[in-house]
Formats: sequence, structure tokens, C-alpha cells
Amino acid sequence: MSANTWRQPTGDSDLSSDPGQATPSADGTPGADAGSTASVGASGRSSRRFWSARLLPAALVALLSVAATGLFLYDVVSVRAGGPAMDWRRRLADELATRPLDDTWVIVGAAVAMALGLWLFLLAVTPGLRRLLPMRQPTGIPGAEEVHAGLDRRAVALVLRDRAVQVPGVQSARVAVGRRKVKARAEAHFRDLEEVRADLDATLGEAVTSLGLARQPALTVRVRRPKKG
Repeated sequence: MSANTWRQPTGDSDLSSDPGQATPSADGTPGADAGSTASVGASGRSSRRFWSARLLPAALVALLSVAATGLFLYDVVSVRAGGPAMDWRRRLADELATRPLDDTWVIVGAAVAMALGLWLFLLAVTPGLRRLLPMRQPTGIPGAEEVHAGLDRRAVALVLRDRAVQVPGVQSARVAVGRRKVKARAEAHFRDLEEVRADLDATLGEAVTSLGLARQPALTVRVRRPKKG
């Protein structure tokens, strides 16, 4: 059993609410639930990734399977009842019986079928929902093992960007959050660039740690002067 929380991002973002994320507070830090998780620190258990329900691929495969099975069943029942087989099935049977295996269309059809099968296999064995970063599960809290919480990567980027622009000297900042890396690019209009970079590295490093993610992403910070003109 896993429970998801709802996220409503703050600031000037127009992101919509998605299930499975924690709520950032007004000062750019995670909400109460995420804060409780972060307070556990290293004692939190690593959480598994979120698995996608794959609703659209599953629905398409089910609809195509039902349609093909129904069509074949209708034709077989019609033949058993004394009626003629459909033209497409007679032609398909003749093509399968007479066309050689090294024919171009046979090779193309086999390649398409293999690609579709590989795609469905990858959907079945991979978690999906790459936009969600799983959070650590705290220990020593009753019922914590039943909670599966995560943060949306765009919400994390928004929080880190708000923290970055609060560093003295930073004029603007952009943050890209991946599953394993966080890349921050800032423009500093005053102060020494090395000092700004050091402050950004410390501030964003502390912010990333306070998020309570199950897997700590690597942080890369770059600072430059704004372009003139």
C-alpha cells in the first residue's frame, strides 16, 4: 500500500497539481510532510521508484486485441455455419502459404512486430513516471512504511531556483533537475564570481539535502556575468 500526497507549487509557476508530490512552503522549502522526512536525515530508508499505470498503451493493446479476436471469431463462426470465408482471410492465407520468407514485405512486417513487442516489453519492465523523484521513507514513525512520497522534478527546480536567486549577487538563475543530476546556471551582476559560486553551491547543496530524496542527485553550479547590450 502506498499513499501519495498532492503538490501545489508556489511562486510564479503555472504548473498544475499532480499526484505524488509534496508541497513546497512559501519560503521555498518543502512542506511539513517533506520536512518531517528530511528531519530523519540519513536514517530514512531508500524508497522505490514510482511505477506508471501505462493506461494508454494498455488500452490500445486491449482494444486491438479485442477487435482482431472478434473479427477472426466472427469469420470462423460464419465458415462453420456454412458461409464463405472473408476475402481478406483467404488472401492472407494464400500470402502466408506462397510468399517466401526473404520477401521484403515479410521482413518489414517481422521487423515492425519485433519493434512493437520490444516496446511493450520495455513498458512492462520499466517504472516510468520519470518526472517523479522518490523520497526517503522515515524510520521510527508508525505507518511510515505505508507512505510512498515523491517530488515532481519541475517543482524541485522551482524551489531550487527560488533559493538560488536569494543568494547575494545573483541576478537570475536557471535550474534543470534530472533523476541523477541537478544543473544550476546563474548570472551574477556584482560580487566576485567565485564567491557567488561558492555561496550558490552551499545554498543549493543544503536545499537539495533538505528535500529528503531517496537518491541524492549530483549538483553542478555555473556562474557567469550577464551579457551586455
